[in-house]
Amino acid sequence: MSTTPLSDRFAIDRRKFLTRSSLAASLLGLGHALPAWARGSHGGTMARKGSDVLSGEHLTMTVADSSFATASRHGPAVTVNGTLPGPLLRLREGQNLVVDLENNSSMGTSIHWHGLLVPFLMDGVPGVTMAAVEPGERFRYEFPIRQAGTYWWHAHTLQEPMGHYGPIIIDPANGDPHQVDRDYVVMLSDWSPMDPHVLMKKLKVGEAPFNFQKTTATDDYPLSGAERRMWARMRMMPTDISDVSAPLYSYLLNGHGPEDGLEFAFNPGERVRLRFINGAAMTFFNVRIPGLPMKVIAADGQDVRPIEVDEFQIGNAETYDVIVEPTGADAFAIVAEAMDRSGMGVGMLASRPGARADVPLLRDPPLLTMADMGMNHGSTADSMDHGGMDHGAMEGMDTGSSGAASGTMDRSMDMDSMSMRDTSLLPPSVKVGPGVDMVSMNPVDRMGDPGIGLADVGHRVLNYRQLVSANMNPDMRRPTRLKEIHLTGNMERYMWSFDGQKFSAVTDDPIRFAFNERVRVKLVNDTMMAHPIHLHGHFFELVNGAPHGHQPLKHTVIVQPGGSAQFDLTANEPGDWAFHCHLIYHMHNGMFQVVTVRPLQGGEG
Repeated sequence: MSTTPLSDRFAIDRRKFLTRSSLAASLLGLGHALPAWARGSHGGTMARKGSDVLSGEHLTMTVADSSFATASRHGPAVTVNGTLPGPLLRLREGQNLVVDLENNSSMGTSIHWHGLLVPFLMDGVPGVTMAAVEPGERFRYEFPIRQAGTYWWHAHTLQEPMGHYGPIIIDPANGDPHQVDRDYVVMLSDWSPMDPHVLMKKLKVGEAPFNFQKTTATDDYPLSGAERRMWARMRMMPTDISDVSAPLYSYLLNGHGPEDGLEFAFNPGERVRLRFINGAAMTFFNVRIPGLPMKVIAADGQDVRPIEVDEFQIGNAETYDVIVEPTGADAFAIVAEAMDRSGMGVGMLASRPGARADVPLLRDPPLLTMADMGMNHGSTADSMDHGGMDHGAMEGMDTGSSGAASGTMDRSMDMDSMSMRDTSLLPPSVKVGPGVDMVSMNPVDRMGDPGIGLADVGHRVLNYRQLVSANMNPDMRRPTRLKEIHLTGNMERYMWSFDGQKFSAVTDDPIRFAFNERVRVKLVNDTMMAHPIHLHGHFFELVNGAPHGHQPLKHTVIVQPGGSAQFDLTANEPGDWAFHCHLIYHMHNGMFQVVTVRPLQGGEG
């Protein structure tokens, strides 16, 4: 661990720091010199599937090159303490934690404590809060555990999609209000034998190279001729749901593919807690247990008022805790279907070893809608329902650059005049250039959207409007200003950005918040893809129409295509924090920024 005084480290010039960090080059999309493992064979032993459990106040986590196999696929992987996923950290609220990270792998690494409130220099983001831990080096993380709930950890490098991640459970200091008979982690992920550098290069040089569900002249998608011509004129595809899908990915539950026979034991009538964590690099999952309702009790580690559903969509980096009470059958299938429905991960709740339930077939691939293109005509309930917008709280705010976007709300929609490339709709804060090829025409609030393809499935599906914090939030102040940020991109060039600028263009121009400032952030998605946006070091409150003081706390929010989402933030964690899309190849290709909260303690900065 560095012995440099904190005050000196705070004063490090960011540009020099980035230059020194080898990982920063990867983060910025610069200098893609392939590590040894990516140029040839990847040594190491075969990864064990599943997690060991680590607990206590002093842990050691060792990163190593490895191999991994599931079904007929075999390829390189990265393990921590020999398993994929890495170890489950079972901690207790109020304890102190020391973790020695040892890097025995062939490339730089780190650990980011996803969702944990930590000092920013312990946040584990190379190029922002630390330098990458190079092969043969070690780094000591040290911080108190200030919260309870379900979280996870992962590398903030391209080791993450290879297996460098694992779950965290933090038991409450005063006892868990949810009494259950069994408590399981269900960590969802995607793994490919293709190394991440090669995969990213293919995304850059080819247009949708991994979309095997494109429309063709002979397909049977339910599209009329007029609709097909409309999509063709826009040079877009209604099946552009996921950048990478099942032809490359195996979908894993706790490191087990569908053929691996993962079981979670239960006795009929027991209350079983399932802690779902989406640790995938690029995959949203639709989660259901056919025949078994799920009671959602926590989102992103924070308790919510229980809501019973039959399915929920979980974006990358989100977590949901549910309670189920299986009875009436020997087994129930836990199905995590990729959002584009190209494949699924499967586990089994089993009352006896080997018990099996029928696994449903993959559903038909979804199609993007007019709303996903930001062309919502205002005719749907969601577009007209402003319940998630606290207009009273907006009075007197400095609305900054929001005028252009809000002005589109009343725009007359005419199919013939539609253009997703009308950059005049963008506010001046968005830099128009080759990195922006889509502009949402009518970016309405989509907090009530269950997710792509789930609007008409015929059963109960969770949406953000249903989330209500179980506890009163500590900060009841109204926001004093509105900060609007556009999520932008160019799919053909695989360029991603905030406000039209990749991180490499704004490394010295972070998003600035004053310490303890209360601010409302509006995210406008000008692209046709859903983005899971994650802010490090903080929880924010979704502006979803929940009763005053009970807006749900989250660390990651899905912003639906062509729509918007808002959250209220109390910027009370000083330092520099990563803010990015959690689709890893979007992040590494520019949809990344730094949020800086100043002044630091003692008035520095």
